Amino acid sequence: MNHSHRARALLQSVFGYEDFRPGQAEIIGAVLDGGPVLAIMPTGSGKSMCYQLPALIEEKLTVVVSPLIALMRDQVGQMRALGVPAATLNSANDSAENDAAFRALREGALRLLFVSPERLMMDGLVATLRRAGPQRLAVDEAHCISQWGHDFRPEYRQIGAVAEALGGLQVVGFTATADRQTRADIVEKLFAAPPQTFLHSFDRPNIELNFAAKDQPRRQLSRFLERHRGASGVVYCGARERTEKLAAFFAEQGHEAVAYHAGLDQRARARAQDRFLQEDGVVAVATIAFGMGVNKPDVRFVAHADMPSSIESYYQEIGRAGRDGLPADTLTLYGLEDMAFWRQRIDAKDIAPEQRRVEHARFSALAMLCETPACRRQTLLAYFEEQSAPCGRCDICRGQVATYDGSVHAQKALSAVWRTGQRFGAHYLADVLTGAANDSIRRNGHDRIKTFGAGAGETKQVWTGVIRQLFAAGALASASNEHGGFALTEKGEAILLGREPIQLRAEQLAPRAERRPASGRRVAAATDAGLDEADAAVLVALKRRRLALARAEGVAAFMIFPDRTLIEIAEKRPASLSQLRAVHGVGERKLAAYGEAFLEALEEASR
Repeated sequence: MNHSHRARALLQSVFGYEDFRPGQAEIIGAVLDGGPVLAIMPTGSGKSMCYQLPALIEEKLTVVVSPLIALMRDQVGQMRALGVPAATLNSANDSAENDAAFRALREGALRLLFVSPERLMMDGLVATLRRAGPQRLAVDEAHCISQWGHDFRPEYRQIGAVAEALGGLQVVGFTATADRQTRADIVEKLFAAPPQTFLHSFDRPNIELNFAAKDQPRRQLSRFLERHRGASGVVYCGARERTEKLAAFFAEQGHEAVAYHAGLDQRARARAQDRFLQEDGVVAVATIAFGMGVNKPDVRFVAHADMPSSIESYYQEIGRAGRDGLPADTLTLYGLEDMAFWRQRIDAKDIAPEQRRVEHARFSALAMLCETPACRRQTLLAYFEEQSAPCGRCDICRGQVATYDGSVHAQKALSAVWRTGQRFGAHYLADVLTGAANDSIRRNGHDRIKTFGAGAGETKQVWTGVIRQLFAAGALASASNEHGGFALTEKGEAILLGREPIQLRAEQLAPRAERRPASGRRVAAATDAGLDEADAAVLVALKRRRLALARAEGVAAFMIFPDRTLIEIAEKRPASLSQLRAVHGVGERKLAAYGEAFLEALEEASR
């Protein structure tokens, strides 16, 4: 049997999949050919299959380097559930786990060994690996090797040397986020010879993109979560304290919400993560470290309570949603304070001027995505040098955000900045523009300047929005890190003098009508999967059985079966093991382990 036929046979018998996802077969073929490979694939496109399946086909060891301990442990659990011998070495292991991993390594029993980059560099492991004779080194999150990447890890720079020390074995790299500069750095630092490079589309058409300027953020998040009541999701926060406050607020509103951040003790973090993985409908309110190591395929939404740091970070974080290919939703809240915070943080870094310029450019690209009057998906993909037609599904395409020629409004706001001395913040400037003669304005004499009251026909909210958009567009810059004031840039002067027009976004229109659950929150969440009420009720019963099995085995629920599999079971209603075997995601081992239990649950639910 050649590699192609064997790959498809194992894909079906071990993983329960009828066919490869787009691009997987081509990359797996290149990996099996033995040369260096670099694959840039979006989150949810099945990168891990591209190194897992070759290890099974060749029946040889692949060492996988990953910076994400939770994800490594997750993948080891999934592989073992499928009957694939796998282990991990990382700082979270206890001595028994390490002893078992080294014993299996020495005995040649492993097909996949997952290691953190720090553990890979420790004394003794390279020598042990050299004796074990691995077939290849697979580097996950390969963008971490680049100083231009958003997750730079210095330890990644040593991986190429380790590959040479192991006899110059095959190196394959995978990442979901790498612009042109980062890709060039990966090729230079990771590979001894130019790799065969696969650059797949960054488009995730199943993810809906929505942005909103902060305006009572708790209310905005509450409306968003209400639309997804009963579904699993992540709400990212910029500060640890805020995760706990928001989680408590969501719990008061009847959501199953948990807080997660590095300041919690290890047991509390583990409990929160276990609940999120094992139960349906749990909302994890977390700092950004949380979702990066969680391989949960049925996350239905991701919200940002605070603005991310760059487009790469944003793209990777929303990529936690919809990994099963089913529809997923996102909401990103942003404000002037967020923009000023990230710009000041970049300026405070002890980095080379060129790197500071790159980081400012990356943040500016995200700020423009927040304020763009064009299709969100088009704007996002254009950053990754990819063309796209309007998606028709983002908030801009749905007509929720109106745009207009904002040159006159911009000139009034920029004039206010100029005439007040280029040192005041948005709220002060809005007071000047609306003609609010408060004590501070009178004391500074700004009630006598030409711009005072020039914008009295608009509200303060409109003017703070105009100033925020001018800041995002690069027409204004921070004048003072201490006081949050603004100064004109060259672009701002060009707009003020009428040499350059600017499109602005009007106030956001009414949000979409909320989808109210009609017959219980879990049935409503199931109906959102596209099922009618009868099938949705069956899906609820299947999820209950899955939860019971997951708790009994102490594993994440999706390791039993992902939502996509349960949805197909609810729709097709298989009546025998042979019919259940034809369902997506049901391989031979899982059929033997869980088939009878789910047929029984299906029969009970169908009565």
